[in-house]
Amino acid sequence: MKLCPKIILEGTRLTHKTDIAFALNEHPRIIGPRKYRYHSPLISAEWCGFTNYPWGRGLINFEPHEEVLAMETYQTWLKLFGQLRYYSWIVDRFHISTQTYQCIQHGKTYDFSWLEQTLKELGFRLIFCNRSPESFAQARAERVKVSGKPSQYDDLQIFIHEQQVSSQ
Repeated sequence: MKLCPKIILEGTRLTHKTDIAFALNEHPRIIGPRKYRYHSPLISAEWCGFTNYPWGRGLINFEPHEEVLAMETYQTWLKLFGQLRYYSWIVDRFHISTQTYQCIQHGKTYDFSWLEQTLKELGFRLIFCNRSPESFAQARAERVKVSGKPSQYDDLQIFIHEQQVSSQ
């Protein structure tokens, strides 16, 4: 039987979402046994595709004037998920991250019930990744070794606050 997992990993940065996504994307109990190595897509709302420069804006951190683009992008993802319903989808941050960021940065609350209903109908499962506040410093120490922009991890309170807001 073909396995078609649909998993969304949510949580602030430094909670190992990407590591978990890669591990799930290769685990035989999640994606099934393989006779050869291929990949299932890992997608992310964290991609900064709204701007033409690294660490720009995207589906999570869009500006108010990009709201229509962001909502249309979510609708596009839903359409693709629905059209390719017999495919594996592992998502590293999605709408919960958008809600959290937009609430904190712009005081705007988005009702994603329309999106959540479709995700539910398609069989998606949501997994929240978090860590204890005192463990963020160790996570930062490891991440800055490989980060292309280590300065984004200077203020750990940002992540601790995001985690508190997203868990409410």
